[in-house]
Amino acid sequence: MPHWIVPLAAHGAHSFAVELARYLAAAGGMTAILWAGARWTAARRIQKRAPAKGDRAREFGHSMLSVGIFALWSIVTLAMNQAGIIHMGFALPAWWQAALEFVAIVVVHDAYFYWMHRGLHTRAMFRRAHLTHHKSRTPTPWAAYSFAPIEGVLEGMFLPLFLLFVPMHAVVVLAFLLHQIGRNVLGHSGHELMPPGFTRFPLTAWLTTATHHDLHHSGGGHNFGLYFTWWDRWMGTEHPRYHAHFEAAAVPWFGMGKTKRLQA
Repeated sequence: MPHWIVPLAAHGAHSFAVELARYLAAAGGMTAILWAGARWTAARRIQKRAPAKGDRAREFGHSMLSVGIFALWSIVTLAMNQAGIIHMGFALPAWWQAALEFVAIVVVHDAYFYWMHRGLHTRAMFRRAHLTHHKSRTPTPWAAYSFAPIEGVLEGMFLPLFLLFVPMHAVVVLAFLLHQIGRNVLGHSGHELMPPGFTRFPLTAWLTTATHHDLHHSGGGHNFGLYFTWWDRWMGTEHPRYHAHFEAAAVPWFGMGKTKRLQA
């Protein structure tokens, strides 16, 4: 047996465990919050339609495949770093340097995701690469990684591709990965946790909400952005009734009232 088989297998198992823990902590954590705070979150459900029977099991199964794909990309990324192809430093950066790196990778990832997502919605790609994700018409937090293999590969390749051009510190990469899964499960939560006025307030209007991505799942032709609304606004792909749908789902943080839901 080649000497490298055992350490490679061990690293693969470790990478899978880390990716799995990240997914379970985020999706499971959001599910627990929605369940434990049901009295507070029930009025914030975006759709009247409940997830279909078996949706969560299907989402979890496909997410396990994606976790495996992301683990493989993790191995590739670390191998590239050891070979000097990319540079990911393990020293702690200055706070301002960490902030700049974090903003850079999040902004670039949002642009990458928008255009990759638009590509997945083309006739040539949708059925083979993106239909799996859109089987969740009423998404749950477990849909965060529910991808077909092609989409999983495209999602996972961003980090090593970015690191080819921009050196990063490992702690910032970790913060980015935690931010990514956190925003992902929030967007698939099926509940609007932001208060009324959030999409119109200048300091928050550029951030996507759960309603923003939920409209994409219930319809499909709008709202391709991940973290920010910029690209959808610039490219004319924001849902024309996004703000109305948001206000219909949003409830004040300290109120229990509810306005009438709109149909997608």
